[in-house]
Amino acid sequence: MDLGLSGKAALVTGSSRGLGRAIAAALYAEGCHVMLNGRDRGALERQARELGANAVCAVADVTDPAACRELARKTEERFGRLDILVCNVGSGASVPPGRETPDEWRRVFDLNLASATNAVEAASELMARQGGAIVCVSSICGLEALGAPVTYSAAKAALNAYVRGIARPLAARGVRINAVAPGNLLFEGSVWERKLSENAGAVQAMLDREVALKRLGSPEEISNFVTFLASPRAAFATGAVFVVDGGQLRS
Repeated sequence: MDLGLSGKAALVTGSSRGLGRAIAAALYAEGCHVMLNGRDRGALERQARELGANAVCAVADVTDPAACRELARKTEERFGRLDILVCNVGSGASVPPGRETPDEWRRVFDLNLASATNAVEAASELMARQGGAIVCVSSICGLEALGAPVTYSAAKAALNAYVRGIARPLAARGVRINAVAPGNLLFEGSVWERKLSENAGAVQAMLDREVALKRLGSPEEISNFVTFLASPRAAFATGAVFVVDGGQLRS
């Protein structure tokens, strides 16, 4: 299926590894010009070289609003427009439930909520010039209590609420916004890679018990979904949180 993305300009935050890297690659494969973003210049430059001439990179910490504004400026300077924004920065690493501190709450909310709100606010004016689509990467942990750190689950729940609430104001400017809530993903350096190496049997037992498809997901399976949501083929979708988890959350 031609997704109608050829020549579009995309910015993917947190795109030097894992899911963000796969999302950037999927958009590039559809013909997008892609701005890669992260904090590791070396990793970003390697990714840009691997993708090709229409991929560039900019180092920026998107938990900093000023850095996000500069990132949007660099994107406009390079591409002249911005059609797609994917807010992928986030991390589930935190303290065990019941051991939260004020500093940890702020840190986790900065990573998992402010990283997206900063990017959206910095990029929305540029996107409104011709319309576009925003996709935020959330988590099923923001939808149900699954034993994840409370700070992370609360931050992702807040991100879901933000996506639903900001959809109308953005729609008035011709910009759509949705979120994707992935389940458990396996990629190099992921927590599930570590857990498999420690006790593959326990991981499979959990999957057999909790996940309808009885397996872990891949970054490519999520990146394909994100790319579709960012495309004109999903033009009537906005303000929604789409669960892509192999059937872990079910009634």
